[in-house]
Amino acid sequence: MQFDVVIIGAGPSGLFSAFQAGMLGMKSAIIDSLEAVGGQCSALYPEKPIYDIPAYPEIISQNLVDKLYQQAAPFSPQYFLSQQVVELESCSDFFKLKTSAQNEIQAKVVVIAAGAGSFGPNRPPLENIETYEGKSVFYLVTNRENFAGKNIVIAGGGDSALDWAISLSEIADVSIVHRRNKFRAAPATVQKIYELEALGKIRMVTNYQLDGLIGKDGILEEVIVADLDGNKKPLKADILLPFFGLAQNLGPILDFGLNINNHHIKVNYPYFETNIKGIYAVGDVATYEGKLKLILTSFAESASALHHAYSRVFDGKALHFEYSTTKGIKR
Repeated sequence: MQFDVVIIGAGPSGLFSAFQAGMLGMKSAIIDSLEAVGGQCSALYPEKPIYDIPAYPEIISQNLVDKLYQQAAPFSPQYFLSQQVVELESCSDFFKLKTSAQNEIQAKVVVIAAGAGSFGPNRPPLENIETYEGKSVFYLVTNRENFAGKNIVIAGGGDSALDWAISLSEIADVSIVHRRNKFRAAPATVQKIYELEALGKIRMVTNYQLDGLIGKDGILEEVIVADLDGNKKPLKADILLPFFGLAQNLGPILDFGLNINNHHIKVNYPYFETNIKGIYAVGDVATYEGKLKLILTSFAESASALHHAYSRVFDGKALHFEYSTTKGIKR
């Protein structure tokens, strides 16, 4: 499969990179280890408001992801999700990439928008949990309507666990399991959880932790929880959502020959090209003097990187700069 640009990472900076590539007439592909786009915004704090996106006094994190996805949609970027780049080979004027799903891709330019690196769930140590994954056990919520009317057990005490408990309590029966009676989420979120408990919309199961799963052929019937003394009890469950954080690392990117320091890729300002010509890094994974780790900063980095990459993609052709209001959307 051949593309002009391959973007590694489907978070906000990766999605905006796909839009910028499209505006410049470049065909793009996006690779991400998660099963849905959005990166940290979707995986870690989908219900949290963001206040420093231009023109939005406040926007919910997942709504920002949705709008970025819609913005890139006219250019039909191809998504390769639930996989990561495991090999990258530099040829004379293009790159060969291979993913963990055995997809082989060629591109003239690579943009690494990997944030903190690839994500993988911190799985609870439950026997046979793999047989339930993707059927009754999920580590991300890609479409909450899929859980309407279900008995849902959410395990965890951080922002993502409580955010989704609040959201899903509107359409499902929700229980929260946490090993302590204190939570690590934002105070306002914790207060909301207790308010919903008082209204009977959320069931709190604190000072307990996950102990086992009961079901058949990957379909859950009960989640077994146990207290610190080993006392066990069953919770009726159609769905288990364990939110114990996501393991983050750069993975195979560390072996690509890039100039990496403390899990960040050094780039040359102002075009954000790495020490390998044709490979750029933008967003949280990129580092340079004066770097600000803000979503809005990553948008500017993506625009500069792809404008700089134009001559490589189009064999030395000079870019005649035009504002979007002048050239419109070239689908």
